[in-house]
Amino acid sequence: MVIYVGNGYEYKFDSSTNTVTLTGVEHFDAGHTFLCGQCFRFDQEDDGSFTGVAHGKVINVKTNGTTVQIRNCTEEDFKNLWERFLGLDTDYGAIKESLSGEEHIDKAMEFGWGIRLLNQEPFECLISFVISTQNQIPRIKKIIRKMCELFGDKITFDGKDYYTFPNCHKLASLTEEDLAPINAGYRTAYILDAAKKVASGEIDLDIICALPTDKAKAELMKIKGVGPKVADCTMLFSLQKGDAFPVDVWVQRIVRQLYLGENASIKEISAFAGERFGMHSGIAQQYLFFYARENG
Repeated sequence: MVIYVGNGYEYKFDSSTNTVTLTGVEHFDAGHTFLCGQCFRFDQEDDGSFTGVAHGKVINVKTNGTTVQIRNCTEEDFKNLWERFLGLDTDYGAIKESLSGEEHIDKAMEFGWGIRLLNQEPFECLISFVISTQNQIPRIKKIIRKMCELFGDKITFDGKDYYTFPNCHKLASLTEEDLAPINAGYRTAYILDAAKKVASGEIDLDIICALPTDKAKAELMKIKGVGPKVADCTMLFSLQKGDAFPVDVWVQRIVRQLYLGENASIKEISAFAGERFGMHSGIAQQYLFFYARENG
């Protein structure tokens, strides 16, 4: 058993079980984080934990108050991958302090207190949100699961088979006929266009990550099927653009109802977010989205 002090918490690594246990973690709840609509590959287990595939690996995450347990996690992977993936290297207390002081966002933060933004793999995030266009979460998850089963690599954990997300070169080599079994409909053409543009280097996600948010958004929207919302989600959940503010039906509804009135346009909503929430617009969006969706 090895004990360290990390970013405001203590963590213990048990090499015999490949388990990391963190204590003293504030502002993190696995249910809030994995069920707030930012990812599609983590499923809840009977014990309340969540198992999923990210960055080519399977992990199981369970939270209980300020204790976090991560299974199938080596010491090296925790330091180099999972701490950042789970947003555990970010001071959410400071973020909440900067956003607080207004009734509606305070209520939303209190309700979704455990949300943290995940740092997802950019290509997977891009394709996932292309698939999410005009779609419901159960069907999005089903399409992604089938695509990974057909074209990803198998990993076994706890006696179950999981599959990695296929890379851009694998998807770019496919045809619409190859992808027909995933039942993505018209989105199939968008998946292939994104894969081919990323695989060829026409769209370089590393370069886009280094661009200012407005320019990064414009580059992503060169892909067929990538509109403002898909671009904003990709930037927020995988390209470290904390000022991105995805606007969907739920966000439109709550911002209009609580702040701007029923006639506010999407452009006005986006401008309001930038002025009100600034560099933390993205996490504010997640608090508001989760609050609105869960409370109707």
